[in-house]
Amino acid sequence: MYDIVVNAINFETWPRGAQYGARLAALMEASLTGAYIYPSPLYAMPSFSTPELIQAVTDTARVLEAGAMAAERPFVAWANDMGVERAAWMVGQGHLSDALVQIATWHDLLVLERHPEWTWASPPDLAILVLAVGLPCIVVPPEPVGEVSLARMAVAWNGSTEAIRAVHAALPLLQRASEVVLLRGASKDAFQEVSWKPPFDIDAYLDRHGIHARSQDLACEDDEVGEVLLEQADRLHADLLVMGAYGRSRFSEWALGGATRYVLWNARLPVLFRH
Repeated sequence: MYDIVVNAINFETWPRGAQYGARLAALMEASLTGAYIYPSPLYAMPSFSTPELIQAVTDTARVLEAGAMAAERPFVAWANDMGVERAAWMVGQGHLSDALVQIATWHDLLVLERHPEWTWASPPDLAILVLAVGLPCIVVPPEPVGEVSLARMAVAWNGSTEAIRAVHAALPLLQRASEVVLLRGASKDAFQEVSWKPPFDIDAYLDRHGIHARSQDLACEDDEVGEVLLEQADRLHADLLVMGAYGRSRFSEWALGGATRYVLWNARLPVLFRH
């Protein structure tokens, strides 16, 4: 995990998402890219516009872009002060989800933050980003960010394809933990049309990567999984929860599965999602 990108929701201060991303990058000795994205002035243009209005909207966009571009040096200096040796700043114009999907292609991890007052960071937009970006995403909760630690980590495990992908994506983080706990829910066959002998063994897989995890069963109904996951992560004082982001179907991936949706909207700790 060498390249971390964080969505900077403004460029005058560095909010929770940027703080978490910077501290994580320093801990992992990774590079950090701050990405500020603003909408095209075309989005703000009404159907019937006067030349004066078009000029005003265009001028506003130019001012915003100039201010964002000028934030490169302050961001890099701030990241260096946070212990990040390699930092970069990029400014994009366009739809937020499209821009993040694009910039994600040359990074290993995307850091987002959840905030009820920001339209894009509330349902369904945050869910769309998590499912569409094609990259592991750490979603930072509204609570203040303290020191970033990876000492104790919880993994939501049910054997699904999404859970396997999440564990694989989180390996560099899990290898730094002094304690890893598998929170085991009802098993889901990841390969329903294929039979493997022996079947995939998560404990053996982790052990091959130097991770010695202990297991804890989740005794709950399907519609309680999200709530129970967060309760157990809280009892463990976990620094990070790792879980697969599950869409309801292949044809409507914007609609999250119940456990994923609950954790995404209610987690009080950072959560690594992988679709």
